[in-house]
Amino acid sequence: MAQKQAYLIVDIGTGNARVAVSTVDGELLSIKRENVHYETDPNFEDSIFFNPEDLWQQILKLSTAALAEAGEVQVNAITATSQREGIVVVDQAGKSLLGMPNIDHRGRKWEVDLQDKDLVYNLSGRYPTSLFSAFKLVGVREVYPELFADIASVMSISDWIQFQFSGIAGYEHSQASETLLYDVETKQWSKDLLAQFAIDEEILPPLKDAGTILGPIQVAVANTLGINPEAVVVVGGGDTQLAIRSMEPSANDVVIVSGTTTPIIKIVSSYEKDAEQRTWTSRHIDADNFILEANAGVTGLNYQRLKEIFYPNEGYDVIERELEDATYSQCVASLGSLIADEEEPLTKGGFIFNAPVSHQLTRGSFVFAILWDIACSIYENYKFLCDVSPHSESYIWACGGGVESRKLRQFIANLFGKSIKIRDTFRQASVLGGVFLCNDALGVSNATPALLEEIFPQDHEEFEKLYQEWRNARKTFKQVGQ
Repeated sequence: MAQKQAYLIVDIGTGNARVAVSTVDGELLSIKRENVHYETDPNFEDSIFFNPEDLWQQILKLSTAALAEAGEVQVNAITATSQREGIVVVDQAGKSLLGMPNIDHRGRKWEVDLQDKDLVYNLSGRYPTSLFSAFKLVGVREVYPELFADIASVMSISDWIQFQFSGIAGYEHSQASETLLYDVETKQWSKDLLAQFAIDEEILPPLKDAGTILGPIQVAVANTLGINPEAVVVVGGGDTQLAIRSMEPSANDVVIVSGTTTPIIKIVSSYEKDAEQRTWTSRHIDADNFILEANAGVTGLNYQRLKEIFYPNEGYDVIERELEDATYSQCVASLGSLIADEEEPLTKGGFIFNAPVSHQLTRGSFVFAILWDIACSIYENYKFLCDVSPHSESYIWACGGGVESRKLRQFIANLFGKSIKIRDTFRQASVLGGVFLCNDALGVSNATPALLEEIFPQDHEEFEKLYQEWRNARKTFKQVGQ
């Protein structure tokens, strides 16, 4: 049997690590996943980290299993994508010292020390908080000065994976956008931003373009995995940007990426900023475009955790059936999603339902309320996005595991008063974006993925009224948390 030409794609999300083997036309031959293992650091109020060597061994194990399941393939290229804001620091010998995911907030204590937040927003495109990588480095420096002194290089998680495969350090532009050290408009590391955080530019690797060849795979890694020693490592990028790429949207389109978090993205051709500093602006993975973003926060993670409580042994098909019997009057939820104009995140959340408890209240009522909370949070953030850059198209693209829920898709369509378009790449959007980039690097033409479904809005005016009820419920939880 002739070998299929294939790519190896590594995708490290906030919750899990995935490795996929795909053909050049996007047929997924195998995908393996495991949870990412995190630990807490008691020396910080809110710090989570991972051991990079453990993650690398996990990637090798998943790669081996995925390749075995894929059958007879010739791997021509490897690339990586990952959660944004996460970083790994490496010493002079190339040893990986510490991994800090996007949910690590070890730098929160030092946010108040930043002198010129307006400068940071204007250059980096985002209001500076401990979510972003520079503050993680500040936290390491302040608590572990000896470890900080050993840092020779810092990379995003996806760039670090490519370093493990190739031995070549780099930092891709969409990932660099998340550091607070990168001038998004001019596409370069910023001396002014580095000065704000007192960080030396020497620890920042050269910037790399997504969809270009970083270098050949290291012989030892090729031997370990038993793959083509002539395979090349291709520069990937942020998981949100790769997911967007797999949708093949046009300029000025809006894309909802419903994963662990839910970015609401508009593709723009110039560097657009919000005078009120509510939105983020990042580099896209192409040469010229930017993405303007508002983010609804850990929506998908909330849904996953509550599914484990209410439906621990059932599939999503069971949930969707039971949602048909639920109504808006039974239960309303607010579960900590982010709204762009709120200075503080919601710290108390829960469900509101009538007392005494009605016999009509079911587990489906709670999940219905969760999905409605997610949809309303997305809609609220979309409106802030439109304040900065108006959106007139009659449709919105959506991708990511969250929009597997037909109920959530319909909620969003009804609220927006726009149709929701889903391509057949939506479930594994970031992985398939990696396939597109490998094709770019190797000069292989990409086919536009097929339109799988278009969901049209229903009863938009009625849903606007229900949305106002949700806003009132959120205010109640906001007051409880104060």
